[in-house]
Amino acid sequence: MDRFTIEDLTAARTKAAAVLENPDIFHLMVCSGTGCHATGSLPVVEALRQEVAQRDLGDKVRVVETGCNGFCAAGPIMVVHPGDIFYQKLKVEDVPVIIEEHILKGKPVEKYFYKDPVSKKKIPSQDDIPFFAHQMPRALRNKGLIDPESIDDYIGRDGYRATAKALQEMSADEIIEEVKTSGLRGRGGAGFPAGMKWQFAKASPGETKFVLCNADEGDPGAFMDRSILEADPHAVLEGMIIAAKAINARQGYVYARTEYPLAIRRLGIAIEQAHERGLIGDDIMGTGFNFHVEIYQGAGAFVCGEETALMRSIEGRRGMPRPRPPFPAHKGLWEKPTILNNVETLANVPQIILNGGDWYASVGTETSKGTKVFALSGDVNNIGLLEVPMGTSLRKMIYDIGGGIPKKRKFKAVQLGGPSGGCVPEEYLDTPVDYEEIAKVGAIMGSGGAIVMDENTCMVDMARFFMDFIQDESCGKCTPCREGTRRQLELLKKICDGKGEPQDLNELESLSDVIKETALCGLGQTGPNPVLSTLRYFRHEYEAHIHEQRCPAKRCVALLKFEVNEELCTRCGMCARACPVDAVEWEKKQLARIDKEKCIECLTCYDKCKFNAID
Repeated sequence: MDRFTIEDLTAARTKAAAVLENPDIFHLMVCSGTGCHATGSLPVVEALRQEVAQRDLGDKVRVVETGCNGFCAAGPIMVVHPGDIFYQKLKVEDVPVIIEEHILKGKPVEKYFYKDPVSKKKIPSQDDIPFFAHQMPRALRNKGLIDPESIDDYIGRDGYRATAKALQEMSADEIIEEVKTSGLRGRGGAGFPAGMKWQFAKASPGETKFVLCNADEGDPGAFMDRSILEADPHAVLEGMIIAAKAINARQGYVYARTEYPLAIRRLGIAIEQAHERGLIGDDIMGTGFNFHVEIYQGAGAFVCGEETALMRSIEGRRGMPRPRPPFPAHKGLWEKPTILNNVETLANVPQIILNGGDWYASVGTETSKGTKVFALSGDVNNIGLLEVPMGTSLRKMIYDIGGGIPKKRKFKAVQLGGPSGGCVPEEYLDTPVDYEEIAKVGAIMGSGGAIVMDENTCMVDMARFFMDFIQDESCGKCTPCREGTRRQLELLKKICDGKGEPQDLNELESLSDVIKETALCGLGQTGPNPVLSTLRYFRHEYEAHIHEQRCPAKRCVALLKFEVNEELCTRCGMCARACPVDAVEWEKKQLARIDKEKCIECLTCYDKCKFNAID
């Protein structure tokens, strides 16, 4: 395949855009991210292709496997262009109907439209669905609109124009200044200004420098970086090329966790395609600039999300943090000046270079510019990926976009920032989400994981879960993290088992203070955050466990009786029908009774009872 010059890029864009924007062709954009794969999108794609072939519609219909559409709760998803018609929860047997009615007869099939839970109206257009209507896609600008395995699709959406501009028209200082003007801060969690980091690395002496992309997304409930790589890998590569020009680097690495096979495969295809076109490698687009990119697969260690541990892992050593300074911008990978940005940060860079830093900074708050991608999961109706301007309130994210709490249950808290973050209770739902405001309520922005919890969540057990994760993933290098988190986990387990003592709460707090002040790396220093935030807002639940031997949320098995409350039982039999081991004895219109010898304490009866009748 011919290598591109900058002049060739314009012609290629015109040609590719003509295909993407052709109104005479139906573009069937089927979500083929990991989430939709799990719900059965691949058989739907195959059925569509077979149906199109059987009806000889190849010149009129284009079936495209896109990356993550974002609305994971509605998968498998297909969006039909032109018309922006959104179909949800498709099955193989739905395919012939859609082809016959919509494609051949021009009548979109209402049966598969999204139904608004409030108005009960069917909504045909994707842009009109509340989940999408309140978003502002920038890092996710290409999601659901291109084939991530086609460089032509990416080029047709202005792909690599920013690279051409940066290499041909801008100096390194001008690139850095544009990124600084944008106010872009690291989206991996720390929020350090990207342009400043690049400036430090550029100023560091040495001919050998590196650009690293952190795709080692390890927070429970987080899937932002994975989805971007699956949907738009070329945007990340383009961001790395521009960063390399800014600091004069010749080599880049994408550190991706092995648990992301689809993202790694698509990224590998993107690197190969970009290399064939001369968009990475030697003499990029005839400009004389050289930059190569390799993928390094991590083994899934959470600590390797910390920058110095990640670099040691690439070097072939055990992934453990080292003290700083020196910072990676001065001495990083193989002791050479290095910049490390996460996937989302780099995906924003091409748009900043193309449209200008002022354009990017035109949304957001005074100190937190641009947009932020969040993975919304847990006890929320619309689980999925969303991108909103910085400063958007938690309430808008959870209720307007997320659709609120299922089963008419009450909101209790949202965990922001993963194991390093904190729980935000209902009283702070109107907090604008930016780096500073979120920190004031005891959480952190983190990489963007947002786990919603309803009234049935035990906050003591939630703290135990995150501390169990931190303890398991601690590299063990420093004593405060290795031993301190272990002791905290012991105390939390003790409280959940009904053996807690009043002094345990004081010990949890004092240990948290010591770990935060003395742990070696950011992961250890922020590890106690879930404990501190739950103690801050839900101390009464800890006290109920200790003083009353009671779990208010009825989650801690050791504190449950597994008995039916006669006053609350409506004799509906739901618990009996749901029990997996037939431990609930019930006859029609009779009071249910739990046989404790058969009961395996799985909590199914608690979850199914709508009347809180299980004690």
